[in-house]
Amino acid sequence: MRFIVKKIKVLTLFILIDLFLFTGCQAQNPEAEIVLPPKREFRAVWIATVDNIDWPSSKNLMPEVQREEFSDLLDFHKRVGMNAVFVQVRAAGDAFYAKSTEPWSEWLTGRQGKRPEPFWDPMEFMIDEAHQRGLEFHAWLNLNRLVHKSATSVSNENISQKHPEWILNYDGYKLFDFGIPEVRNFITQVTVNVAKNYDVDGIHFDDYFYPYAVPGQTVQDDASFRKYSRGITNKADWRRNNIDLLVKQIHDALKEVNPRLKFGISPCGVWRNKGTDPEGSKTFGALASYDDLYADSRKWMREGWVDYIAPQVYFSSGFDRVPYKNLVDWWIDNSYGRHIYVGMGAYRVGYKERDKTWANPTEIPNQVRYMRDNEAEGSIFFSSRSLKNNSLGFVDSLRHNFFQYPALVPTMPWKDNVPPLAPKSLKATLLTNALELFWEKPNPAEDGDLAKYYIVYRFSPDEKATAYDPRRIIGMCYDGERFVDKTVQSGQRYVYYVTAVDRLHNESRPIGPLRVEVQEQRLVRF
Repeated sequence: MRFIVKKIKVLTLFILIDLFLFTGCQAQNPEAEIVLPPKREFRAVWIATVDNIDWPSSKNLMPEVQREEFSDLLDFHKRVGMNAVFVQVRAAGDAFYAKSTEPWSEWLTGRQGKRPEPFWDPMEFMIDEAHQRGLEFHAWLNLNRLVHKSATSVSNENISQKHPEWILNYDGYKLFDFGIPEVRNFITQVTVNVAKNYDVDGIHFDDYFYPYAVPGQTVQDDASFRKYSRGITNKADWRRNNIDLLVKQIHDALKEVNPRLKFGISPCGVWRNKGTDPEGSKTFGALASYDDLYADSRKWMREGWVDYIAPQVYFSSGFDRVPYKNLVDWWIDNSYGRHIYVGMGAYRVGYKERDKTWANPTEIPNQVRYMRDNEAEGSIFFSSRSLKNNSLGFVDSLRHNFFQYPALVPTMPWKDNVPPLAPKSLKATLLTNALELFWEKPNPAEDGDLAKYYIVYRFSPDEKATAYDPRRIIGMCYDGERFVDKTVQSGQRYVYYVTAVDRLHNESRPIGPLRVEVQEQRLVRF
């Protein structure tokens, strides 16, 4: 069908549905011999708030400065190529959000329990800012801390003040005793509260379960072991069971609140060393989550209690005791159908004291290449400040090479495998020096989902249209059913397709092709 749209000088449009060239958006690349950038890859960064590591830069800033800093951070990470952020909203028995039973964080307002002035809800703001940029927002909560050793204030509302019988004192910290059922219930309530009150994409825990060992110190949980042993006679097994109970309890509670909410954990990189357990990784003498932190991270994957694991593989490819590649291989082999997001030690880049491999500017790029070639679903970088510092220029390599092209977040079919319906009525209008595409929202899919955002693909007339090549994505639209292509040139022909994507990143069939010839283009006016 050929028609002329209002405001177009000379614009030829062909609206056809091509079921042979552009179908099966969820399938594998049919041209396997062509090495393409990944169409789907999780690319994320941790934004730590404890002790003002990443944000806010100081505990004494006015809210408007905090907001500006956070928005600037998101702009930076979006330019690098990220599609998700993990923001620490519970650092140590505190909160960076208004709808909490725990006191405001001192790293936000200067004193624990002091409310922001003028009042605002940081998490609502951060979620909105992330979603406007097409970034998933994962609420990162520290599980075990109630008082951090660097804290200068403790509110009377801190749970360590209200329930001192729940507390373990260790290395200057006040920590939860996970053996007490009321403690596990409280942590679950805190987590569910976030899921109920905020539009987060995921809930995330870090590696702090039982504390990392400090010479000469002992975790004093004998009393709770005697009282709540549940028939378990070995304390190490009992501690692991406490964490298992907590992880499963939180998984079940979140599933009841929102079955599509993602839940994941970033444990210590090594589950067990092969010398300790033949099923462990080819690592030697390394601290292990199972043996040292009482966190059976592999079990959580096997049981389906988490949707992803982000093991902290903060080791170089040249470290003989814990080689990066060995650890990545092990986690991929033990994913049990869940996602593996490799935790990247960006903070170590440029470090020359012990492991000189980190002095190699290609170490992180090579790690990204390896995890990608071996089919991990993506990576998370620790932390935001390290990416901002761009030591040895490794972030430039990400931005201009590995993350040059956009990537959709990988789907989780165990949560949602129903794609949205395709957009409707794709049309175009020629602007002064650009071309505007616009379309209509699709109807609800069979599961009731609507489009959350849209993907715009552009091809030349002699190209075979394909859904597998992210180099042909020219737009990801999060704020409506329109897109302005500012790169069109007079006298050129273009072929457009548009797809709809739902909250869990399932992609629809396309509408298109829309075939366009642009003539007599004028300069754009802004």
